[in-house]
Amino acid sequence: MSKHILVAEDDQLLRKLYSINLQASDRELEIVENGQQAIDSIEKRQPDLLLPDLLMPVVDGFGVLQFIRQKRYAFPVIVLSNLAQDVDQQKCMNLGAKDFFVKGDMDLWKLADIVKAGLGG
Repeated sequence: MSKHILVAEDDQLLRKLYSINLQASDRELEIVENGQQAIDSIEKRQPDLLLPDLLMPVVDGFGVLQFIRQKRYAFPVIVLSNLAQDVDQQKCMNLGAKDFFVKGDMDLWKLADIVKAGLGG
C-alpha cells in the first residue's frame, strides 16, 4: 500500500520542486497551498507524513500543528520553514513535530531522504 504524504506549502516554485523530488511509485503525494487546505485534507484522510511550511495564508503551520495536537493524531510531522529562530523550532517540537528543517539550509535533493526517515525507513 502506498504511503500518503501531505505537503502544505504556499510558494508555487517550492511546490513544484517538492513534487519533482518526492515522486515515487510507493508514495501518494498530495500538495496543498495553505494550512486550511491541509486541515481539510487531514480530516478526510490522515497522512502517513505531513510536511508543512509555517508561514502560509489562511491558517499557518503553527495552527495546523495545534489542530493535529487537539485531535490527538499520531502521524509524523516534519516542518520545512524559513523561520530559523530556535524559539520557532522549539514551539514546533512542543506542538508535536518530529523534526524541523530550515529551507534555506536544506539541500532539496536530500528531501527524499528526509521523507524516507520520516516514514520510518
